[in-house]
Amino acid sequence: MRLTLSLATVMMSLTAITSDAIEIVSGPYLQNVTDCEATVVWRTDKDALAWVETAPDDSLNFYAEERPRHYETDMGRAVVGKLHKVRLKGLESGKTYRYRVYSHEIVDQQPNHIVYGGMAATDVYRREPLRFSTRGVNSGKVSFCVVNDIHGDTARLGDMLGKVREDGRDFVLFNGDMVSYMDSEQQLFDGFIDRSVELFANEIPFQMVRGNHESRGRFAQRYMDYFPTATDKPYYTFSAGPVFFVVLDGGEDKPDSDIEYGGTSFCDAYRAEQAEWLAGVVESAEFRNAPFRVVVVHVPPVQDTWHGPLHAKQLFLPVLNKADVDLMLCGHLHCYRYNEAGVDGAEFPVLINSNMEMLDVEADNSTMNVVRKDRYGKELGRFKFCSE
Repeated sequence: MRLTLSLATVMMSLTAITSDAIEIVSGPYLQNVTDCEATVVWRTDKDALAWVETAPDDSLNFYAEERPRHYETDMGRAVVGKLHKVRLKGLESGKTYRYRVYSHEIVDQQPNHIVYGGMAATDVYRREPLRFSTRGVNSGKVSFCVVNDIHGDTARLGDMLGKVREDGRDFVLFNGDMVSYMDSEQQLFDGFIDRSVELFANEIPFQMVRGNHESRGRFAQRYMDYFPTATDKPYYTFSAGPVFFVVLDGGEDKPDSDIEYGGTSFCDAYRAEQAEWLAGVVESAEFRNAPFRVVVVHVPPVQDTWHGPLHAKQLFLPVLNKADVDLMLCGHLHCYRYNEAGVDGAEFPVLINSNMEMLDVEADNSTMNVVRKDRYGKELGRFKFCSE
């Protein structure tokens, strides 16, 4: 009898603990999509064991069979928490997949026992499953949009990117300062991630470029938790169709000793680290053999006399000027500028996008077209680049 009462008491306690159902509060959104993998990120309001189920994009119902589960693991154990970041590996090139995310609440973890609560998952019963496509190894085309310096203005973001799904863009490039600082997780999601999910990001990935404002705030050290890359750094490379992208992090724009940073900035050494890495990238076969080579950095290493841009100019341009770069994309200045090759020390064109405009880019193996548009989609100008 005592045992029965004890068990009943425990069950009542667990029921009380789990009375509020676990919920997915943000996401999912897609990151680091390549020809053979993708990363799915979302968050829940309670600690959970999480996984992603995938299925081919065929005529069978998602419930036709048990679908494979992909977990986030670290050092041989599943990662438990509120932020979930599942890397899908071994995918086929140029294929579309359906997917569902699952989160199983963990109420308590003991050394030899785990108590589970409820579950939360994306809907594949009343709605069509979410989908994403891997990049094709031999794909000769790509289309993408570029925005920057949004600073948490989700209304402007919606105006600019409201037709990303409709237009079938392959990805969106966020070229820095999407928020004014990184002070908390909620501020980051409220600033642009949640709105991006509503617009496109649960089926079309975004590539994140770190701006100087994303390096600020007490949450800035958590940046990579939300925007994973192939290098596990904010500077990285990726290929999409005929374009090879080199993403750099320009760091802060003032000297490291500036009072604003309070002794916490070491961007000079950080840019030097990137320059060494960059020298190897431009010698790689992937870079040299690409029909188009595009460098992306938030803070432009031209048209500025502040310390950060000047230091980036000193370190990055000597490497890039010898590398047959087709175009550099920048932001930061909150105004539009276009430098032809040979201006201000850069032997390649530099396009600095305004904070009130977007770029719409389409490329094949011979031509890359870049269209400037205002906030509401009106064309403001265009550029055409041809491969050699």
